Amino acid sequence: MMKHQKNNTITKTSTNPSMGEGSSAVPKKKINLALQGGGAHGAFAWGVLDKFLEDGRVEIEGISGTSAGSMNAVVFASGMIKGPQGAREALHDFWKAISDAGEKYSMVKLNPIEKMLGKKIEESMMSQFFKMVIHNFSPYELNPYDFNPLKDVLEACVDFDELKKHAKTKLFIATTNVRTGKARVFDSSEMSSDVILASACLPFLFKAVHIDGENYWDGGYMGNPVLYPLIYNTTSSDIVIVHINPIERSDLPKTADEIANRVNEISFNTSLIKELRAIHFVQNMLNKNMLKDEYKKNFKNVLMHSIRADSVLSDLSVSSKLYSDWKFLEDLKDRGRAFAADWLKNNFKHLNVQSSVDLNKEFL
Repeated sequence: MMKHQKNNTITKTSTNPSMGEGSSAVPKKKINLALQGGGAHGAFAWGVLDKFLEDGRVEIEGISGTSAGSMNAVVFASGMIKGPQGAREALHDFWKAISDAGEKYSMVKLNPIEKMLGKKIEESMMSQFFKMVIHNFSPYELNPYDFNPLKDVLEACVDFDELKKHAKTKLFIATTNVRTGKARVFDSSEMSSDVILASACLPFLFKAVHIDGENYWDGGYMGNPVLYPLIYNTTSSDIVIVHINPIERSDLPKTADEIANRVNEISFNTSLIKELRAIHFVQNMLNKNMLKDEYKKNFKNVLMHSIRADSVLSDLSVSSKLYSDWKFLEDLKDRGRAFAADWLKNNFKHLNVQSSVDLNKEFL
């Protein structure tokens, strides 16, 4: 067992990585993860991953990621080459590097007076100016040389050549082909900083990323995240979705920021809900024995699980997805760790046994 202290130091408290906090020698359960994108809110998923690694009772076979989810996925896989502690350290170092780069280059920030007054990020002068600029100018006008500090961060934190040779985790990174409007999924053998940048390419901020003669935008438009690669290319039947974009909100959005935030959430959940509908349809056919025996072998009875941050992240605006202040990222991580701890307490017993979420009730 490893314990992640509040001061972000990591120490070993057990030499047996298969033993989680408070557990006896229990065989690990193999699962797949599907990580949504959501900018800085991806630090919530960092917290979930960190808790899973600390707990030690699950083995992650494959990860499907989009945008911030793709970053968490590739950094996790890179760190896992050195084991769970390596993955925890790699994720921490990556998000700290993101914060440091944001401090230098991001326009979405609070000035000292706004921090003192307790202003929210969407109320800051810089954020308001930033929104005005991006709504009136394209990245081809504002950023003709396509400067993207995220590229330097990725290449400093991930050795992509080593990852392709020694990765223990199967990766499936979603992008959107600008020309065709279709999803393109890159696997572990194709990993590069450009693939991750493409998966996270918001078209109002950055030029489309050019890979092998095609141009790509953020994968969230067509798959946030995609699930089918985990179904067809892994042995585990369990998929745990880590949601970043709340599916439900109780309050009606009325301000311009609230409406923009809700439209963003709905848009980036649409493709996922469609895919869940297809999975539910197949599950029904298998459970009701509606398929002939010769066809059943072509279908996988997927066990679905969901870590939904609807209530945990409902206080955050769309502007905060571009806010990289270190205290903010640490808070999101802590929220993810707490939520994951509670989720494991209630749902670990279901892994490799049955779905812990009713797709029809929760999503459809």
